[in-house]
Amino acid sequence: MSGDDRQQLSLLQRGEHHARPGQVRVLTLNVQHANPARSRRQAEWLAVQDADVVVLTEVTPGAHAITQALGEHEFTVHLGDGGSDYLTVVASRIGNQEPAPEIHPGYLPHRCAAIRLHLDDGSSVGVVGLYVPSRGPQERRNVDKRLFQDAVAEMLPALADDLAVTGPVVIAGDLNVVEPGHKPHHTVFGAWEYTFYRAFDAAGYGDAFRHHHPDLDDHSWYGRRSGAGYRFDHLFCSPVGAIADCCYVHEPRTSGLSDHAAMTATITLPTGTL
Repeated sequence: MSGDDRQQLSLLQRGEHHARPGQVRVLTLNVQHANPARSRRQAEWLAVQDADVVVLTEVTPGAHAITQALGEHEFTVHLGDGGSDYLTVVASRIGNQEPAPEIHPGYLPHRCAAIRLHLDDGSSVGVVGLYVPSRGPQERRNVDKRLFQDAVAEMLPALADDLAVTGPVVIAGDLNVVEPGHKPHHTVFGAWEYTFYRAFDAAGYGDAFRHHHPDLDDHSWYGRRSGAGYRFDHLFCSPVGAIADCCYVHEPRTSGLSDHAAMTATITLPTGTL
């Protein structure tokens, strides 16, 4: 462990958090519709992670417990607007957060939350959180999922221009889709779902995990009956070369905080902005 890492760990253990020059650390976690008590435990866990920005998905309507708990740990919180089902939350504890409510898909917009994060060095990054619906009940099998995915895919090509930040743009969350060639192969996914995954690359957003781990099989959620793994949680970045590292953190899943693993990545800023 380097001297900088030891100093940061000491700060986190004392409940303090400071930015690292030239870097933004992002974490995403599906909170599994947590009740107020589990939301507080999740916020406590997030507070001691080495993350500047967190993207939370499957947040219960209203989100009062998690937003209050994150605020107590010095996060500034932005959440998707309205909606009677699950919300997406983006929270930050460095820089100056500017919500970007104009960034939203044309269907179920509350499942998207976007911010511009203005940093102390004068640079800015865009962070967009997404929560794609699951397959849904039999009477609406894949209806909401497909409509939301189509709406997101439609907004991706203009996203960077609409955010107009000086640094990278990050898109993170539970997309409820796996990549083509996923191991194990799951026959339940259709060609239209792989088309959605490919839409990110087509719009200039690279898969951060796959960029750093071309051959590694890791999963963020496991089937309750089958035990089979799914890489549902993703982080995409433009440019993908700005990703310094990316991995899954399984502690939330193995400890019972959620049924999903978290995902973390470090984003490097262009040297010209420092």
